[in-house]
Amino acid sequence: MVTLLALCSSLVWGTSDFAGGSFTKRIAAVRVVGVAQIGGLIIMTVVLLARLVAGEVPADGLWPLYGALAGITGAVGLVCFYAALSLGTMGVVSPIAAMGAIVPVTIGISRGERFSAAVAIGLALMLIGVVLASGPELSGDAGRLPMLLAACAACCFGLSLFFMNEGAAIDIVPALWAMRVASVATLLTAWWLWPGGPPGGSVRRRDVLPLMLVGSGDLAANVLFSVAATGGLVSVVSVLGSLYPVVTLLWARALLGERLRPIQLAGVATTVAGLAFVVQ
Repeated sequence: MVTLLALCSSLVWGTSDFAGGSFTKRIAAVRVVGVAQIGGLIIMTVVLLARLVAGEVPADGLWPLYGALAGITGAVGLVCFYAALSLGTMGVVSPIAAMGAIVPVTIGISRGERFSAAVAIGLALMLIGVVLASGPELSGDAGRLPMLLAACAACCFGLSLFFMNEGAAIDIVPALWAMRVASVATLLTAWWLWPGGPPGGSVRRRDVLPLMLVGSGDLAANVLFSVAATGGLVSVVSVLGSLYPVVTLLWARALLGERLRPIQLAGVATTVAGLAFVVQ
């Protein structure tokens, strides 16, 4: 069940990331993420209020802190990720951003978590795959900015996964609500302080509902991951939850007709193989 939930979170995350990345082709990434996260905040506020009305009081603990940290790092990661998707090739950017799973894996190991040799081999394959997939980009043919943004997103996503797990271990619902509050506050602050407004197009009225649906999808993936993480090792669940690049790549191929260079295909395949190795 833990494996299934983690894989489902990847499916939902991959679909939401594809949709969000598509919007950033014409709308500033910070605006896309800001509106999307408001959708998730509305849902979590309703759920939390329903719990309070039913007499369920949030558990004692540091869930507000962990939720806030998850929200801030997640928001920064999403902006970098969507910006990278708008500039680079989805099939290359997504696997690099997925390497954020290494952050909670490293933290888990330092805290005493142990896993099999298969997982270690899988992580090594992921690293090799990222290098291969990034080769043409780093050579300057397609620009370095998308890869730098994707790397930043990876670090932020990894930290967000870890903080999300810590908060969910205390109380999932209020932790996810705190995460959304912090995420929206961070994005709106950045939006407001940006000199002249963030570069890129503005959100039109007809874009609001679709963007909020994207945010709802991201929230659903957060819920699936949090439930999975409370039932298994965060190091392993984080890797399983990072399979979303496969979904993003399939959508990009099916709807955008993206084509990757041979070395990029090899890199993406190696990354996917590493992720699949961990599942076995």
